[in-house]
Amino acid sequence: MNEVPRLSRSDDNFYAFTTLDRASNKRGDSVWLDEQLRGPQGRLVPVWRSRNLIDPGAPPEAAPEAVFLPAEDFEGVLEFGDKPLFLGLHDSLAYFASDLSNLEQNEAEELCNARADRAEFLDLRFTGPMMNREHGNLLAYGRGMLTWRRRHLFCGSCGAPTETKDGGHLRLCSNENCRSQHFPRTDPAVIMLVTYGDKCLLGRQKAWPPGMHSTLAGFVEPGETLEMAVAREVFEESGVRVHDVRYHSSQPWPFPTSLMLGFYARALSDTLTVNTNELESAAWFERSWVIERTRRPGNDFKLPRRDSIARQLCEDWLAGVAG
Repeated sequence: MNEVPRLSRSDDNFYAFTTLDRASNKRGDSVWLDEQLRGPQGRLVPVWRSRNLIDPGAPPEAAPEAVFLPAEDFEGVLEFGDKPLFLGLHDSLAYFASDLSNLEQNEAEELCNARADRAEFLDLRFTGPMMNREHGNLLAYGRGMLTWRRRHLFCGSCGAPTETKDGGHLRLCSNENCRSQHFPRTDPAVIMLVTYGDKCLLGRQKAWPPGMHSTLAGFVEPGETLEMAVAREVFEESGVRVHDVRYHSSQPWPFPTSLMLGFYARALSDTLTVNTNELESAAWFERSWVIERTRRPGNDFKLPRRDSIARQLCEDWLAGVAG
């Protein structure tokens, strides 16, 4: 895809970089949308129960690849899926997310003629780190938008069914006495690496893979600034008070509907009072110790997943370029 100037270090995060033109000024033109969808430029981005259609390839020689279907060749997908949701334009192609969740997985894959091409519906979180960055962003975007649509089939004000408008970017209440408009929502969450001298604070949850540790994180509450949310979450989970809260970067995280806002913060002390209702454990880790441990093959300490902003926060701090 085309090389363009980077906006910020957020572009380095997985699922964050794109040159897609969302063409929001065209979303209300139903005739134009139908022409884009059904013409030779129309491409479907199939999603089945929050999984994307991906050719897994054979890493590391062949990386996983996103599978986009020419809409004019896949009338069956248009017939059986929900109304496609317009995502945007790129290189003269128009991309539409298509939800096939009403089918069984084998039916959806057969409908996409996927088996002959090795493609299958996979969890983007496991393939994303190996994929083309722009394609990863497009798949994440489609997944997130379809998740929002499935959750807003009925009006939250009166309970009446909602209707798709603006290429899928608006749900309009069908009740003439209500007509509430529902737009896509993103849940802001702060994620932060807390440091004290040459140590960083990492925690883990029981559900994570053995040995994996990560930064602290939590959702922003009403009435909070982002910095207030950082301080509150750190104190609630670890008992640590922080200052000098500094923004690092952001990352779309549609698993299911979050925007991760990354920060560094400095601790006022290294005394911990771990909230075991939130975390299985938390501890301070020396920079040199983490670097040495992560270089060992098969060790019992692991950093966060490669596609997460938590990993970028850790790696930048370990490299001495941030924090």
